Amino acid sequence: MKKLFAGMLLLGINLIAGEVYATFQVEATKSANLAFDSSGIINHIFVDIGSVVKKGDVIATLDNSDLQAHFTMVETNLKYVKKDLDRYEMVKDVVDASKLDTYKNQYEMKKSELAYQQALLNKTSLKAPFDGIIISKEAEVGDAVSGQLLKTIFEIQSKSERKLILEFDQKYHKTVKVGNTFKFKIDGDDKTYNGKISKIYPLANTKTRKIKAEVMAKDILVGLFGDGYITSK
Repeated sequence: MKKLFAGMLLLGINLIAGEVYATFQVEATKSANLAFDSSGIINHIFVDIGSVVKKGDVIATLDNSDLQAHFTMVETNLKYVKKDLDRYEMVKDVVDASKLDTYKNQYEMKKSELAYQQALLNKTSLKAPFDGIIISKEAEVGDAVSGQLLKTIFEIQSKSERKLILEFDQKYHKTVKVGNTFKFKIDGDDKTYNGKISKIYPLANTKTRKIKAEVMAKDILVGLFGDGYITSK
Protein backbone atom coordinates (compact mmCIF):
# COMPACT_ATOMS: atom_id res chain seq x y z
CA MET A 1 0.00 0.00 0.00
CA LYS A 2 2.84 2.37 0.86
CA LYS A 3 4.49 1.67 -2.49
CA LEU A 4 1.20 2.30 -4.29
CA PHE A 5 0.67 5.59 -2.45
CA ALA A 6 4.21 6.65 -3.19
CA GLY A 7 3.68 5.82 -6.85
CA MET A 8 0.48 7.83 -7.01
CA LEU A 9 2.13 10.77 -5.27
CA LEU A 10 5.01 10.67 -7.71
CA LEU A 11 2.56 10.53 -10.60
CA GLY A 12 0.72 13.57 -9.22
CA ILE A 13 3.93 15.53 -8.95
CA ASN A 14 4.83 14.72 -12.52
CA LEU A 15 1.43 15.85 -13.72
CA ILE A 16 1.78 19.31 -12.19
CA ALA A 17 5.53 19.70 -12.53
CA GLY A 18 5.08 21.88 -15.62
CA GLU A 19 2.76 24.35 -13.88
CA VAL A 20 3.90 27.17 -11.61
CA TYR A 21 1.35 29.04 -9.53
CA ALA A 22 1.45 32.85 -9.74
CA THR A 23 -0.60 35.77 -8.53
CA PHE A 24 -0.81 39.08 -10.39
CA GLN A 25 -2.00 42.66 -10.33
CA VAL A 26 -3.03 44.66 -13.40
CA GLU A 27 -1.12 47.83 -14.29
CA ALA A 28 -1.23 50.18 -17.27
CA THR A 29 1.57 49.64 -19.76
CA LYS A 30 2.26 53.37 -19.65
CA SER A 31 1.39 55.87 -16.93
CA ALA A 32 2.60 59.32 -15.94
CA ASN A 33 1.95 62.19 -13.55
CA LEU A 34 1.77 65.47 -15.48
CA ALA A 35 2.79 68.84 -14.03
CA PHE A 36 3.67 72.30 -15.34
CA ASP A 37 7.38 73.07 -15.44
CA SER A 38 6.55 76.77 -15.15
CA SER A 39 4.80 79.17 -12.81
CA GLY A 40 1.53 80.95 -13.53
CA ILE A 41 -2.26 80.85 -13.48
CA ILE A 42 -4.14 78.09 -15.30
CA ASN A 43 -6.35 79.78 -17.90
CA HIS A 44 -7.56 76.80 -19.95
CA ILE A 45 -8.20 73.11 -19.28
CA PHE A 46 -9.18 71.09 -22.32
CA VAL A 47 -9.75 67.62 -20.80
CA ASP A 48 -11.54 65.91 -17.95
CA ILE A 49 -11.34 62.53 -16.24
CA GLY A 50 -12.02 59.91 -18.90
CA SER A 51 -10.86 62.08 -21.82
CA VAL A 52 -8.96 60.17 -24.50
CA VAL A 53 -5.95 62.09 -25.80
CA LYS A 54 -3.30 61.72 -28.48
CA LYS A 55 0.41 62.25 -27.99
CA GLY A 56 1.16 65.97 -28.25
CA ASP A 57 -2.39 67.15 -27.52
CA VAL A 58 -2.46 70.32 -25.39
CA ILE A 59 -4.48 69.47 -22.29
CA ALA A 60 -4.02 72.68 -20.27
CA THR A 61 -2.33 76.08 -20.53
CA LEU A 62 -1.10 78.89 -18.28
CA ASP A 63 -1.70 82.57 -18.88
CA ASN A 64 1.41 83.57 -20.88
CA SER A 65 0.52 87.06 -22.13
CA ASP A 66 3.69 88.56 -20.61
CA LEU A 67 5.91 85.89 -22.15
CA GLN A 68 4.16 86.26 -25.50
CA ALA A 69 4.80 90.03 -25.49
CA HIS A 70 8.47 89.51 -24.70
CA PHE A 71 8.72 86.90 -27.45
CA THR A 72 7.23 89.32 -29.99
CA MET A 73 9.67 92.04 -28.94
CA VAL A 74 12.69 89.75 -29.35
CA GLU A 75 11.34 88.48 -32.67
CA THR A 76 11.04 92.06 -33.95
CA ASN A 77 14.57 92.91 -32.77
CA LEU A 78 15.91 89.86 -34.55
CA LYS A 79 14.25 90.96 -37.78
CA TYR A 80 16.01 94.36 -37.74
CA VAL A 81 19.36 92.91 -36.70
CA LYS A 82 19.09 90.53 -39.65
CA LYS A 83 18.45 93.45 -42.01
CA ASP A 84 21.55 95.25 -40.71
CA LEU A 85 23.60 92.09 -41.16
CA ASP A 86 22.32 91.60 -44.70
CA ARG A 87 23.30 95.16 -45.63
CA TYR A 88 26.83 94.68 -44.32
CA GLU A 89 27.09 91.31 -46.07
CA MET A 90 26.37 93.05 -49.38
CA VAL A 91 29.33 95.43 -48.90
CA LYS A 92 31.60 93.22 -46.84
CA ASP A 93 34.53 93.76 -49.24
CA VAL A 94 34.64 97.49 -48.45
CA VAL A 95 33.76 97.58 -44.74
CA ASP A 96 35.72 96.81 -41.63
CA ALA A 97 35.68 93.04 -40.99
CA SER A 98 35.35 93.55 -37.23
CA LYS A 99 32.19 95.59 -37.79
CA LEU A 100 30.70 92.76 -39.81
CA ASP A 101 31.64 90.29 -37.07
CA THR A 102 29.85 92.49 -34.55
CA TYR A 103 26.60 92.30 -36.49
CA LYS A 104 27.01 88.55 -36.95
CA ASN A 105 27.46 88.18 -33.21
CA GLN A 106 24.39 90.32 -32.48
CA TYR A 107 22.33 88.26 -34.90
CA GLU A 108 23.37 84.93 -33.31
CA MET A 109 22.69 86.29 -29.83
CA LYS A 110 19.20 87.41 -30.82
CA LYS A 111 18.53 84.00 -32.38
CA SER A 112 19.52 82.33 -29.12
CA GLU A 113 17.38 84.73 -27.12
CA LEU A 114 14.38 84.03 -29.33
CA ALA A 115 14.88 80.27 -28.93
CA TYR A 116 15.02 80.73 -25.16
CA GLN A 117 11.79 82.75 -25.14
CA GLN A 118 10.13 80.08 -27.28
CA ALA A 119 11.19 77.43 -24.75
CA LEU A 120 9.61 79.48 -21.94
CA LEU A 121 6.40 79.77 -23.93
CA ASN A 122 6.35 76.02 -24.57
CA LYS A 123 6.46 75.37 -20.83
CA THR A 124 3.13 77.15 -20.41
CA SER A 125 1.39 74.39 -22.38
CA LEU A 126 0.92 70.96 -20.81
CA LYS A 127 0.88 68.23 -23.47
CA ALA A 128 0.04 64.53 -23.45
CA PRO A 129 3.30 62.53 -23.56
CA PHE A 130 1.64 59.53 -25.25
CA ASP A 131 -1.73 58.28 -26.48
CA GLY A 132 -3.85 57.56 -23.44
CA ILE A 133 -6.74 58.38 -21.15
CA ILE A 134 -6.91 60.92 -18.32
CA ILE A 135 -7.60 59.15 -15.01
CA SER A 136 -7.15 62.03 -12.54
CA LYS A 137 -7.52 65.83 -12.58
CA GLU A 138 -6.18 67.81 -9.61
CA ALA A 139 -6.62 71.45 -10.71
CA GLU A 140 -9.14 73.91 -12.10
CA VAL A 141 -9.02 77.10 -14.17
CA GLY A 142 -7.72 79.92 -11.98
CA ASP A 143 -5.45 77.75 -9.85
CA ALA A 144 -1.88 78.97 -9.41
CA VAL A 145 1.00 76.59 -10.08
CA SER A 146 4.70 76.89 -9.33
CA GLY A 147 7.52 75.58 -11.44
CA GLN A 148 9.64 75.45 -8.29
CA LEU A 149 7.20 73.17 -6.46
CA LEU A 150 5.89 70.67 -9.00
CA LYS A 151 2.32 69.58 -8.41
CA THR A 152 0.60 66.81 -10.33
CA ILE A 153 -2.19 68.30 -12.43
CA PHE A 154 -3.25 65.19 -14.33
CA GLU A 155 -2.58 61.47 -14.29
CA ILE A 156 -2.58 59.69 -17.62
CA GLN A 157 -2.34 56.03 -18.55
CA SER A 158 -2.45 53.99 -21.72
CA LYS A 159 -6.05 53.55 -22.83
CA SER A 160 -6.22 49.78 -23.34
CA GLU A 161 -2.67 48.37 -23.15
CA ARG A 162 -2.08 46.57 -19.87
CA LYS A 163 0.54 44.43 -18.17
CA LEU A 164 0.01 41.76 -15.55
CA ILE A 165 2.67 41.92 -12.86
CA LEU A 166 3.12 38.30 -11.82
CA GLU A 167 4.75 36.97 -8.67
CA PHE A 168 5.88 33.36 -8.34
CA ASP A 169 8.08 31.40 -5.93
CA GLN A 170 11.80 31.95 -6.41
CA LYS A 171 12.48 28.21 -6.46
CA TYR A 172 11.13 28.21 -10.04
CA HIS A 173 13.69 30.75 -11.28
CA LYS A 174 15.20 28.17 -13.64
CA THR A 175 11.84 26.81 -14.75
CA VAL A 176 9.92 29.91 -15.81
CA LYS A 177 11.05 31.40 -19.13
CA VAL A 178 10.03 34.25 -21.41
CA GLY A 179 7.45 32.89 -23.83
CA ASN A 180 5.81 30.52 -21.34
CA THR A 181 2.01 30.47 -21.38
CA PHE A 182 0.13 31.96 -18.44
CA LYS A 183 -3.45 30.77 -17.92
CA PHE A 184 -5.24 33.01 -15.47
CA LYS A 185 -8.49 34.22 -13.99
CA ILE A 186 -9.29 37.71 -12.79
CA ASP A 187 -10.88 37.99 -9.36
CA GLY A 188 -14.65 38.06 -9.81
CA ASP A 189 -14.51 36.69 -13.36
CA ASP A 190 -14.92 32.97 -14.06
CA LYS A 191 -13.50 33.18 -17.58
CA THR A 192 -10.02 31.76 -18.19
CA TYR A 193 -7.57 33.90 -20.18
CA ASN A 194 -4.24 33.09 -21.81
CA GLY A 195 -1.13 35.21 -22.18
CA LYS A 196 2.60 34.90 -22.78
CA ILE A 197 5.35 35.94 -20.40
CA SER A 198 7.14 38.87 -22.03
CA LYS A 199 9.59 39.79 -19.27
CA ILE A 200 11.11 38.25 -16.14
CA TYR A 201 12.61 40.58 -13.55
CA PRO A 202 16.28 39.75 -12.88
CA LEU A 203 16.00 39.62 -9.08
CA ALA A 204 14.13 37.94 -6.25
CA ASN A 205 12.51 39.84 -3.41
CA THR A 206 14.52 39.00 -0.30
CA LYS A 207 11.49 39.46 1.98
CA THR A 208 8.80 37.59 0.06
CA ARG A 209 11.11 35.19 -1.82
CA LYS A 210 9.13 35.97 -4.96
CA ILE A 211 10.20 36.77 -8.51
CA LYS A 212 8.20 39.09 -10.76
CA ALA A 213 7.31 38.67 -14.42
CA GLU A 214 5.11 40.49 -16.92
CA VAL A 215 2.38 39.38 -19.27
CA MET A 216 0.98 41.84 -21.80
CA ALA A 217 -2.82 42.20 -21.96
CA LYS A 218 -5.56 44.56 -23.12
CA ASP A 219 -8.76 46.14 -21.87
CA ILE A 220 -8.52 44.97 -18.25
CA LEU A 221 -9.31 47.43 -15.47
CA VAL A 222 -6.14 48.70 -13.82
CA GLY A 223 -5.83 47.63 -10.19
CA LEU A 224 -7.60 44.28 -10.52
CA PHE A 225 -5.82 41.15 -9.36
CA GLY A 226 -6.05 37.40 -9.88
CA ASP A 227 -4.04 34.23 -10.16
CA GLY A 228 -3.18 31.43 -12.52
CA TYR A 229 -0.58 28.95 -13.66
CA ILE A 230 2.52 29.37 -15.77
CA THR A 231 2.92 26.42 -18.09
CA SER A 232 6.59 25.66 -18.55
CA LYS A 233 8.16 23.06 -20.77
